[in-house]
Amino acid sequence: MVRTAPRPGAVGSGAALGGLGRGRVLHREQAGEAERGAEQGAAADAHRLSPPVTEAPVRQAGWNGPGLWIARAPGATQRSGGILRVHRPSSTLRLRGLMPDTATALAQLLAGIDQTVSDPTRLRERLLPGLRQIIEEGRAQAERNLTVHRDGLACAREICSLMDAVVQAIYAAVVKRLYRADNPTAGEHIAVVATGGYGRGTLAPGSDIDLLFLLPYKQTAWGESVVEAMLYILWDLKLKVGHATRSVADCLREGRADMTIRTALLEARFLFGERALFDELVERFDREVVQGTAAEFVEAKLKERDTRVAKGGASRYLVEPNVKDGKGGLRDLNTLFWIAKYTFRVKGTEELVEAGLFTADEVRLFDRCEEFLWRVRCHMHFATGRAEERLSFGLQPRIAERLGYGPRGGLTAVERFMKSYFLIAKDVGDLTAIVCAEMEARHTKRPPVLNRWFGRFKQRFRSPDLEAVDFRIDNGRLNLRDDGAFERDPVNLIRLFWLSDRHDLAIHPDASRLATRSLSLIGPMVRVDPEANRLFVELLTSRNAPETVLRHMNETGVLGRFVPDFGRIVAMMQFNMYHHFTVDEHLIRSLGMLAAIESGEAKAEHPVAHRIIGTIRNRRALYVATFLHDIAKGRKDDHSIAGAAVARKLGPRFGLEPAEIDTVAWLVEHHLLMSITAQSRDLSDPKTIETFAGVVQSLERLKLLFVLTIADIKAVGPGVWTAWKATLLRTLFYETEVVLSGGHSEVARTDRVRLLQMRLREQLADWTPEEFDAYAARLYAPYWLKVDAARQLKDARFIRQTLAEGRTVATHFETDASRGITELSVYSPDHPRLLAILTGACAAAGGNIVDAQIFTTADGFVLDTIVLSRAFDQDEDELRRAGRIATAIERALKGEIRIADLVADRHPRKDRARTFQVAPDLSIDNALSSRETVLEISGLDRPGLLYELTTALSRLNLNITSAHVATFGERVVDVFYVTDLTGTKITQPDRQATIRRAVMGVFEGEGILGRPAPKRGGVRPKAPAGGEA
Repeated sequence: MVRTAPRPGAVGSGAALGGLGRGRVLHREQAGEAERGAEQGAAADAHRLSPPVTEAPVRQAGWNGPGLWIARAPGATQRSGGILRVHRPSSTLRLRGLMPDTATALAQLLAGIDQTVSDPTRLRERLLPGLRQIIEEGRAQAERNLTVHRDGLACAREICSLMDAVVQAIYAAVVKRLYRADNPTAGEHIAVVATGGYGRGTLAPGSDIDLLFLLPYKQTAWGESVVEAMLYILWDLKLKVGHATRSVADCLREGRADMTIRTALLEARFLFGERALFDELVERFDREVVQGTAAEFVEAKLKERDTRVAKGGASRYLVEPNVKDGKGGLRDLNTLFWIAKYTFRVKGTEELVEAGLFTADEVRLFDRCEEFLWRVRCHMHFATGRAEERLSFGLQPRIAERLGYGPRGGLTAVERFMKSYFLIAKDVGDLTAIVCAEMEARHTKRPPVLNRWFGRFKQRFRSPDLEAVDFRIDNGRLNLRDDGAFERDPVNLIRLFWLSDRHDLAIHPDASRLATRSLSLIGPMVRVDPEANRLFVELLTSRNAPETVLRHMNETGVLGRFVPDFGRIVAMMQFNMYHHFTVDEHLIRSLGMLAAIESGEAKAEHPVAHRIIGTIRNRRALYVATFLHDIAKGRKDDHSIAGAAVARKLGPRFGLEPAEIDTVAWLVEHHLLMSITAQSRDLSDPKTIETFAGVVQSLERLKLLFVLTIADIKAVGPGVWTAWKATLLRTLFYETEVVLSGGHSEVARTDRVRLLQMRLREQLADWTPEEFDAYAARLYAPYWLKVDAARQLKDARFIRQTLAEGRTVATHFETDASRGITELSVYSPDHPRLLAILTGACAAAGGNIVDAQIFTTADGFVLDTIVLSRAFDQDEDELRRAGRIATAIERALKGEIRIADLVADRHPRKDRARTFQVAPDLSIDNALSSRETVLEISGLDRPGLLYELTTALSRLNLNITSAHVATFGERVVDVFYVTDLTGTKITQPDRQATIRRAVMGVFEGEGILGRPAPKRGGVRPKAPAGGEA
């Protein structure tokens, strides 16, 4: 990566160099007719400002560099390409790629500067105002053109041409005026070379300008002065500049040693100056560095790609993708072209066909992908005013609007836009696999370069019995006997993937390409073919961890074509902050997680689920239900109910028995039930367990739903699964098992509490039996059943230390960067408004509560654990914030301060962009608990919301006996079990209406923290129905 140069200081050596891109626009035929009559100096500068084309370089008479006309003094000659041409001065500029007004303005700007100016400061003062205006107007014109013509590559080239002209004007001012050398010595020669994205001839509005100042041998005082003067002007223009100053020998030496610099030299683009220096570099680089090293370069570039993608999340289906560096983004296309250029010396994508890498259709696909990604990237930079590369939730609606997307077919505008994006990213992945396969075939090195795409598979050199005559082993991969295999028997399109899974073989890219081209063969007859469906279900339920094969089947298009209901959710994103992947990728990851639980790969993390899955009778139904559980996303009806209908439709076709179909449909319809119940209900209330058991009805369904729920949550994305959720799900499972088994649980409730206490006792070797028994008796059964073992150990030590110090109020906090959370525990005497105090202290510090556990003890104390989103990257900063919150809580509980005053003193936060709109909702239910009224409140999450809600409820004289906090991205679901001050339920209609007004007032009014409610009209996310999805 090119280092961005600091503003002050001497010229450094820089870091890496960029490269020259490829263009597919026709080259200019001429530079315009030279005209006499203007002042010679100004005319020469006007010629010098003729913008270099940003397309692939072409050597032709009269051109100095790739598409750049450089005018000398009148009548001077220049040798270029072995032909001598006379350059005549001109006062007009009529060159494609730069607006004539811009070129004229630059020429006039230079003409107004004294030819003998010697003061760098004075030169900058004369140049800067005009250059700033020219850049501003040029970028504005590029944005207008992008909006009208919708061509991302044209926009990137237009901006590049603008920067070329600006840099060239600066060069002309510095070299021809400030440090003019009429009779240059050997050391007073320099070539200015564009590198990086700038060298490729494409620039986004916020991209760096990467420059190489190429010297004949070593730096001289003249060269240092020229470079420094140019850089200071560029810095004063607030441009981000990466730069390096090297000799030809330096470039070759560092290019051999550093693959990033080698890549930069591969595509460096000559701008102006001493052309002979650049030509020498190009010729020697090819001869001394490139020749004979293609295989090494390919392997290095692919490893570099792996590292880059892994750092950003190794999936092209992340719902907030990085357009530049993410998987399936622009950098992947750059890598493909670097490999092709290094290996086959191609100059443009059209030459990829001649090189045998792509077909003509695939080249058109490459061009389409590149244009779309550039269009998105340029709009992102224009919309944000900075080099924003991450397509965040806040940015997606704006870009969708800029690109002209509207709602259609049950999808919002932003969902349609993102579906287009993910389909493009998939195409980029297909092109990557094609190039890698060709590289492997031509440069056979082990391990094959494609192995990273098929990580599960091992290369096979001994051919197994493939049980099908139309297939063969090719270089250790599964391939077709001939190109007619699919036409002879379209079921081979399914058999291909079945064989891949059965024999643990990666599929050869040639077979994948032919499969994609043969999708039209999968019609109604293939979809109902018994053999095709048998093969598919066997693949789906394979014990060989079929996730990799199913993902490949999806990316070729075969899976969506064979199961059209699945095809509807391919590349579909859910516009909310909770889901990390597209719907199709989520389903495939769910199956992968299910297989990992069954095989024992995930046994350490999910021991109970691993044990349970081995006892179920309906294994096939479980896998099919996992595959279908979100298949109806994006439809107008509730996706769980609609999904159950899809399951009943597909079940007979898949060859399932009627009982299996009923089980699959039930699991799909209720796949959110266990997650919702565990996270938002009081599991110590027998009514909760009875209600849940009444829906589940059998132990077999309970087991199936338990395992499916874990696989579902784990596949949502990193950080969603927590030990807390695991404990809640296990508790719900065991409590329901007691009811469904007629009171005979595998592990009875009291036995489980005793077992958990014994395990904790074993870790507290320094406690006496009497001390531990007293501690254990202090905590009720719900604590032992809901809190994970690691937290129990921390709580025991925390409370013991508090008691030993004679304190009645204490706090403990710790942060976890990997999970992005901070946990704050509070031990104090019970207090009617304790929850409001705790949440108020967090709100006053700007803390956002994402979870909470609240337990009362037998001796009148409370042990609460609040989970906050981290506000700082560094642990030290985050712990200081947690310390301030803990101090505020302790002082408030001791009566030293009032939380309300802290909250009132807090300046309201600026509203974050209202990217999402979540309609607030309140349900009041007296049937869910035998003792309390259950308030379930949902809406758009924000810092301080829980404090505002608990304060509002306290002001209504409601006693909160239990609180359950759950966040699903931007959506919060807070459930409160409440009674009035006499301990009875809230049944009066007018009292319930008062509660409803107060809760809705928190969302819709100014709120306690003084923040206005979200305005209507934002983008409404498709939130999960109260649970994971």
